[in-house]
Amino acid sequence: MNVRHVETTVRGRYLVEPGPEGARALFVGFHGYGETAERQLERLQRLPGAERATLVSVQSLHLFYTKAGEVVGSWMTKLDREHSIADNVAYVGAVVAEVKRAQPSLGRPVYVGFSQGASMAYRAAAHAGHPSAGVFVLGGDMPPDVADDPAAALPPVLAARGARDDWFTDAKLGRDVDRLRERGVSVRSVVFEGGHEWPDPLFAAASEYLDALEVA
Repeated sequence: MNVRHVETTVRGRYLVEPGPEGARALFVGFHGYGETAERQLERLQRLPGAERATLVSVQSLHLFYTKAGEVVGSWMTKLDREHSIADNVAYVGAVVAEVKRAQPSLGRPVYVGFSQGASMAYRAAAHAGHPSAGVFVLGGDMPPDVADDPAAALPPVLAARGARDDWFTDAKLGRDVDRLRERGVSVRSVVFEGGHEWPDPLFAAASEYLDALEVA
């Protein structure tokens, strides 16, 4: 049996909440496994400065039904992972380009990812073709295709985890922080009381980080 691949056209879906006229801040979000773009948009709306920014929430290309019949998404599986990575990076690059064409005042994007979407935030910053102002990730690690690529340039990073998160452990967070610092990337880590979730206190931590980026 031969395994072959063919390129095909797939339509992606993303949500946009345009900022005010002349807005420069651009927050681009990636949801977690089993979530939707609507869920991540709700998080973006709560970020400090969101009212002055254009918010974009990207829906993963791989959709499936839950047992309750809800349509949710996943960014990829281990099957043909390298092809999915390339497809997703090109997809995000196209989304950002389209948003910027519609609103030319926008500056460099801040990529915001939760859980499985954290890896996409790193990938977008490193490979999507748009210089990035920052990466804000929660509950997810830096993927090997970025971590092991010495040519992957990254902006300042805010990485966070819940103290009771059994998946994104303290060891994983520490590994990412060490690898980022070894590459000269400005990185701040935050550990909050909670699990694999996005809690209220984290928005306060994001305020200081986003203010330092001067993206507005």
